[in-house]
Amino acid sequence: MAVSPDRAGNKPLIERRSIDYIPEAERHGRLFSQFTLWMGANLQITAIVTGALAVVLGGDVFWSLIGLLIGQLLGGAVMALHAAQGPKLGLPQMISSRVQFGVYGAAIPIVLVCLMYLGFTATGTVLSGQALGQLFGVSDSIGILIFASVIVLVTVMGYRVIHWIGRVASVIGVIAFVFLFWRLMSQTDVGALMQIRHFSWSSFLLAVSLAASWQIAFGPYVADYSRYLPSKTSAVKTFFAAGAGSVIGAQVAMILGVFAAASANDQFAGHEVAYIVGLGGTGATAALLYFSIAFGKVTISTLNSYGSFMCIATIISGFKGHLQVSRMQRLVFVLFIVGAATLIALLGQHSFLGAFKSFILFLLAFFTPWSAINLVDYYCITRERYDVPALADPNGRYGRWNMLGISVYVFGVLVQLPFISTKFYTGPLVAALGDVDISWIIGLVLPAAVYYVCAKKWHSPVPDQLILPVEQDSVVQPKTSGAVRAAAQA
Repeated sequence: MAVSPDRAGNKPLIERRSIDYIPEAERHGRLFSQFTLWMGANLQITAIVTGALAVVLGGDVFWSLIGLLIGQLLGGAVMALHAAQGPKLGLPQMISSRVQFGVYGAAIPIVLVCLMYLGFTATGTVLSGQALGQLFGVSDSIGILIFASVIVLVTVMGYRVIHWIGRVASVIGVIAFVFLFWRLMSQTDVGALMQIRHFSWSSFLLAVSLAASWQIAFGPYVADYSRYLPSKTSAVKTFFAAGAGSVIGAQVAMILGVFAAASANDQFAGHEVAYIVGLGGTGATAALLYFSIAFGKVTISTLNSYGSFMCIATIISGFKGHLQVSRMQRLVFVLFIVGAATLIALLGQHSFLGAFKSFILFLLAFFTPWSAINLVDYYCITRERYDVPALADPNGRYGRWNMLGISVYVFGVLVQLPFISTKFYTGPLVAALGDVDISWIIGLVLPAAVYYVCAKKWHSPVPDQLILPVEQDSVVQPKTSGAVRAAAQA
């Protein structure tokens, strides 16, 4: 049933749904909101710091910019392929993993996703705390607590408010970044920096990995924010709307980070927010920049907290078979998630930069295999033909544990270990490769190939077409049995 994009005006401000299927009658929104949401989520201080790391850790400006762009395009393609699943399935991203891992087995990657959200929320909260501390003249710790309170409020409000925040953040971000670029160009000899070219594979691939990991890390929740779009929405257009917003926003932010770090000498590390704001000036201008930094972090930190809430609800519903998430339960979940992230931020705020680099690179070992399996299954094996009601039934089509998906996932994690280079762990083959970390490439290609070959032989029967829950208010109701109806309501 076609749904007008303008129907969003009839929807409640506070979201009432959580991990359940979004009926066609409740679909709303425009593709442009996907672009603005993901641009706003990327035009922010953490992306600036990520780009700066390419230079801080040894790269030159020219090759760092090229490496970051390549990483954005590769990782952004993975991210956008996940985004395209949202309108078709009407589900949060991770619950659809039950097709590949089983109703219970999907908890394995979901638990790791929750850890990712905690880490990103915590690191973003550190930078936002610095900005709010400078803006209000309080300590960074007080700034962290103020920011956490805002995140709780926006996350509890849900989907519509998150998209509205994304639109506002994209406008503020564009204005702030244009101004900062202008100030940077007027203070720095950019041409001279671009002429310094000392290519090395390790620094170049580090830049590629930083950008690719930034984009791939959005994969586990990007469909959460496209699932309300009408089901007739073009998958190709969804791909480009979400992907373009994310890639353009992140690349712009990281370019600023590269130039800022290159011109700062040793003044950037440990004083990231103060240095970026210092480019723009002092007084009222600095106050506005501190506000824009904090507001820019609201979008991505809310996405992380909202995604954590979805993951926890998905895990619990998988084992209990049914979960009605009340507004009070949502509040409790969000308070727990944001509280844990805030505690991590308070304890780790003084060792942020090095820990952040190690964290985002180490995450690749766990999320690239999941992305590879999910995308190969959705686009090449099942070809979008999911049995959505069966995702809530441990005794149904997808079972409790899918050993095929779990085994390939474990293989995908283990096969990367010899190639990982982080402070947490360095593989035995890293030195022989000139200290180049190629684990994320291994983690994408090998699990995808292995899963495709194995699933062609041993995949469970695939439905002839996409099976959706019965929609009581739909004009045309799909023919489903009473058992399916019960499963859909679980």
